[in-house]
Amino acid sequence: MWDYSEKVLELFYNPINQGAIADANEPDVAVVYGEVGSIACGDALRLHLKIQESTETILDSQFQTFGCTSAIASSSALTEIIKGKTLDQALKITNKDIADFLGGLPEAKMHCSVMGQEAMEAAIYKYRGIEVEHHDDDDGTLICSCFGITEPRVRRVIIENDLTTVEQVTNYVKAGGGCGSCLAGIEDILIEVQRDRTSTAARVEAEVSAILLTPMQKINRIQQVLTEEVRPMLMADGGDVELYDVSGDVVQVQLKGACGSCDSSTATLKGAIETRLQAQVSPELTVVAV
Repeated sequence: MWDYSEKVLELFYNPINQGAIADANEPDVAVVYGEVGSIACGDALRLHLKIQESTETILDSQFQTFGCTSAIASSSALTEIIKGKTLDQALKITNKDIADFLGGLPEAKMHCSVMGQEAMEAAIYKYRGIEVEHHDDDDGTLICSCFGITEPRVRRVIIENDLTTVEQVTNYVKAGGGCGSCLAGIEDILIEVQRDRTSTAARVEAEVSAILLTPMQKINRIQQVLTEEVRPMLMADGGDVELYDVSGDVVQVQLKGACGSCDSSTATLKGAIETRLQAQVSPELTVVAV
């Protein structure tokens, strides 16, 4: 038995805005729908929007869902959330917003909130003349053939929901829940996203540190990186480096030993020294040899 919130059960037993919206050909009004999922896969949602064209405001929203308790409740919740919002405001709504409106969803049912978000986007893209099959999330390498999930879609849900495991990805978009042949591919995407997160965090940390460092602190930090990280690496190959001067964001160094006469001294400056100093002291630093 799933641990559903009272709000989920309320909207399951008494769904709001269930049904379709007929196009009455009213002036300044457009009726459109977006749909995602497949009855063959167990969940399907068609979301109807009534839009005031002059303001791009959602006047009404109805849904037709084939699926479980969470799918029905998520769809009903979404129709309430987006009423009265402009299309641009609606596009900022995430599956987290839907889950929060419901007081949370079981982890294994989070794909229902994702389905609602995607159906809304599909309807808005259709209204704006962008067919859902041409949306960025549907282009790219197919990761999960069982459920038709692409690599960009998996990457997006990982980033937006801060996912860290394959099981979480399956809970959110079902990828990996079929034959299992895509599990390694999902794991690779998780590793790439985590690597990007780490790189971004390090860059932000370096930028903040650079702002806070006094000139003397910056020089001391540069000297520390050169002494503890760069020199041991160069000395292992018969070379060495010495800090000559720091002028603003320009770091002047002297390459010694094998490094001083090496044909790849420029690569040493930029790869071994400048890259480290930019990552650990300030991304604005430039290293030159004197």
